[in-house]
Amino acid sequence: MVKLKIKQVGSTIGRNKSQKQTVRALGLKRINDVVTKDDTPEIRGMINKVSHLLEVEKVD
Repeated sequence: MVKLKIKQVGSTIGRNKSQKQTVRALGLKRINDVVTKDDTPEIRGMINKVSHLLEVEKVD
């Protein structure tokens, strides 16, 4: 299965509650945090919702 490396590059300060919760649900707490997740439709949807706060790259 393909993995995604997700890095938070933007702040959640001043964002609405659902965006903050989405970033938190991805496992990110602060800027420059990095997590690795499976590439699933659910994770892709979360990434699309807050894409302006994240950098994403595929990992083999």
